[in-house]
Amino acid sequence: MNPKVEVHYKGEGNLADKIAAGLEKAGRRLDNLRTTDLAAIDEFHIRGRKATLELGEQLNLGAGARLLDLGSGLGGPARTLAETYSCYVKGIDLTEEFCNAANIISSWLGLAGKVHCQQGDATDLPFPEDEFDATMTIHVAMNIPDKDKLYSEARRTLKPGGRFAAYDVIQGDGGDVHFPVPWARQPSISHLATDKQMQSLLTGAGFRILDIHDSSEKSLTWFEERMRQLSESGPPPVSFNMFLGNDYPEMVRNQVRNLAEGRIRTIGYICEG
Repeated sequence: MNPKVEVHYKGEGNLADKIAAGLEKAGRRLDNLRTTDLAAIDEFHIRGRKATLELGEQLNLGAGARLLDLGSGLGGPARTLAETYSCYVKGIDLTEEFCNAANIISSWLGLAGKVHCQQGDATDLPFPEDEFDATMTIHVAMNIPDKDKLYSEARRTLKPGGRFAAYDVIQGDGGDVHFPVPWARQPSISHLATDKQMQSLLTGAGFRILDIHDSSEKSLTWFEERMRQLSESGPPPVSFNMFLGNDYPEMVRNQVRNLAEGRIRTIGYICEG
């Protein structure tokens, strides 16, 4: 586990307390929250909740299924799919503060019995073989140099015939990435793979790729719509700058520029174990 990555996401203070204070200031009661009320902070990936639901549609989830979320962050995608499909989700994340906040947020939403996050290394999972019916990873591999280990562990712990979804930021053909970006302030903790490399890594881990979807144009449109909403309605009561700090707006501007210039792409891979 790379301590520089954990420091990048850690922020200052108790994250759950910060989120609670932001919600209460906006008049939101913690005992009357919905998962959608937190999407502005706990769906920490491009295209947010919509992208999560699109992945969920391809994971063959059902009531009682066991889903593993690698790099679970604040648990937003895990809770979205647990609520939608009545499945059970185990989350693994490098950042302990994310895991602590994720479990507290799940308790606010009455989902503590369905979703549990724990600190761990996605390249060395603490689970036996064939443990999960499905596995996903969303905007995580950009920080992981040992992607072969990430995907081999995902395959090892997935039941035969189970689905694996990987939705990540991919290196484009437009040149080097402009920093800072939400996953890295400097190149030393950014490890983007190309589409060709991703396909080789996934098949090398023993997966059969069923579908590849490049959503880069949709991602640009999504950013444009978010900017319009922010200009009309102002910032949400809780947002990513709570843990990424004051340079988060610069990260977003660079991310949009990187997309527009083809330096990055957003691609989802649906695989079968």
